[in-house]
Amino acid sequence: MSACREIALLRELKHPNVINLQRVFLSHADRKVWLLFDYAEHDLWHIIKFHRAAKANKKTVQVTKGMVKSLLYQILDGIRYLHSNWVLHRDLKPANILVMGEGTERGRVKIADMGFARLFNSPLKPLADLDPVVVTFWYRAPELLLGARHYTKAIDIWAIGCIFAELLTSEPIFHCRQEDIKTSNPYHHDQLDRIFNVMGFPQEKDWVDIKKMPEHGTLMKDFKKNNYSSSSLVKYMDRHKIKPDGKAFMLLQKLLTMDPTKRITSELAMQDPYFLEDPLPTQDVFAGGPIPYPKREFLSDEEQDDKSDNKKKVFMEQNWTNQQRAAATKGGGGGEPASKRVRLGHHQSSIAGQQNFSHMTQRNHPNQQHPNHVQQGGMMNYTNSQQSSNFNQRY
Repeated sequence: MSACREIALLRELKHPNVINLQRVFLSHADRKVWLLFDYAEHDLWHIIKFHRAAKANKKTVQVTKGMVKSLLYQILDGIRYLHSNWVLHRDLKPANILVMGEGTERGRVKIADMGFARLFNSPLKPLADLDPVVVTFWYRAPELLLGARHYTKAIDIWAIGCIFAELLTSEPIFHCRQEDIKTSNPYHHDQLDRIFNVMGFPQEKDWVDIKKMPEHGTLMKDFKKNNYSSSSLVKYMDRHKIKPDGKAFMLLQKLLTMDPTKRITSELAMQDPYFLEDPLPTQDVFAGGPIPYPKREFLSDEEQDDKSDNKKKVFMEQNWTNQQRAAATKGGGGGEPASKRVRLGHHQSSIAGQQNFSHMTQRNHPNQQHPNHVQQGGMMNYTNSQQSSNFNQRY
């Protein structure tokens, strides 16, 4: 049903900073749904990665202040449009923020991947009952991590704050090493620990309703406030040469407010003094200059399968070699080769593995966003037979 929900939303949503669904193709023979989108040559994940690599190599390639401001303004404008139409995105992260390359929309931001998007004007159930865990790991708001059942559009604003910090520093602000394990329990100790190490432990005077969070008891049992007494956003950003008296930091602080009820809205954020000082935001985030970023790769399903098979082959060969060496060291005659992973047939793999190619890959691995986004490259394939059946009935 997620495909049907995404298609239904995208058909209604029309805004310069939201990805445009061009057409929907149904394949009755193999029960697939194909979505055709505008092609975007760049995304924020690759742009930030480019600058992080330059920073590591001590090259003077920085995201200009004007570009950061233009990117943020357009992201906020797209989210303002979604929120004004009672839509939560619920999966904002750099990989889902596309940027158009050369052409009539050069340098324009497109918010993509609406697979997690939901209407929130009159839900029949608390949103947490429908989807217990939303938003990719590092961009997940503290109220979500503490089990909030009735969350609001403030969760998107927190994610935008994380993206803004990443644009300013070229580093994910709440990077957590532990893998995002798929579970119905939203509470995550290590991710909260990372947030507190940057922001400090939330004080009840600053977030009165924290005591009402379902996981508040677990929080107080697992954490000691004194361990984070020296942590603050000011100190973290100062290490990245972002001064607390600057307008960029002041806006960041409003976006990353712990209490969701006090977090700034997209409308107010767009009116912030940060956007009124030079350089002003531009429609072309590249400001007419050259685009130094390589274009995103695009692989077909067949190429993706071949690439995956080659990786498995290399892994098995290395594993086999290591086992032989270990057996020789022990004086044995030779170990058994690693058990070969069974490759599913096309029909099985399409149902089990390709139902949400772009969504599933990113959500499982927030620190390794997949560079080969089918949705962002132009066409996205949904292959779940039930989804196709439901779609045919509805449309």
